[in-house]
Amino acid sequence: MGYTGKMTILRDFVRPYREQPKKQATLRYETPPGKQAQMDWAYVGKYLVDGQYQDIYAFVMVLGYSRMKYVEFTTNMNVETLMKCHMNAFAYFNCIPEQILYDNMKTVVLKHSPIEIRFNRVFEDFLAYYGIVPKACRPKRPQTKGKVERVVKYLKDNFFQRQHEPTLYALNEVVRTWLDQVANQKPNQTTNEPPIQRFEQEQKFLQAWGIKPLFPTCRWETREVSRDCFVSYRGKKYSVPYRYAGQVVKVKETLDHHIEIYDEHECISKHPILTGKATAHIQMEHYEGLHTKKRTENKRRSSFGDQRSLFFCPIS
Repeated sequence: MGYTGKMTILRDFVRPYREQPKKQATLRYETPPGKQAQMDWAYVGKYLVDGQYQDIYAFVMVLGYSRMKYVEFTTNMNVETLMKCHMNAFAYFNCIPEQILYDNMKTVVLKHSPIEIRFNRVFEDFLAYYGIVPKACRPKRPQTKGKVERVVKYLKDNFFQRQHEPTLYALNEVVRTWLDQVANQKPNQTTNEPPIQRFEQEQKFLQAWGIKPLFPTCRWETREVSRDCFVSYRGKKYSVPYRYAGQVVKVKETLDHHIEIYDEHECISKHPILTGKATAHIQMEHYEGLHTKKRTENKRRSSFGDQRSLFFCPIS
């Protein structure tokens, strides 16, 4: 129509005349007792871990009906840590919900489209082991899991406004007291009841905890044993019996913060996972017999060398 100006000016001009989109009304969903929990991660800052500052994350879970809360602080959000935190939460509640609602984090949801929701197979197996059905939020709909979102906000506005030692260990010690004495005792704004009181009604609808052995969350990795009889794992070294030097072995991390090293058939070594500045963990029994073996081999070589000298020595 002959307008020669730029598009940005035109958009600015028509903006006041555009009809504002109406906000959609939503119906508050109240979860039946025992039906559902909601889970989320939250970044909380840098704290000291073994003398070094690291990024720390809060694992947060809340039971939908009672609003009973669990919080644990970790240094990562990988699937092994996610499963361990779930089991710690179930132990704290001493029960298991029928289903758990998640956002679309990659450790839980691999694909979420209008026609397909595909869950991480490892994590789905973990939930199936405990009889839990995973539920995924619609993308870009944070209000779907509003209960856990409010707990994250409450954690930051209440717990982190208090004075704490700036260490991961201290955070996990103090947050348990905060859960028991504050977060699960204060009346909820929606139910007007303390979560702990409402939890007493919900317990009989939840699955029992502690009936099955803990789900194994270890991750197998392969390593080649060095000539000096060490296996490297996460930047630290762990000894194995000397007879495995040069061989390929399997390593797994256990729930009690150890690593176990296996050959094809059995565990050949077990060590606590090192933290801080320590670089190697040695078990001296792994080297027992090594010097005796070397002396024997040297003696054989020496004896063989003498025989060769005699054999090739010219007759005078």
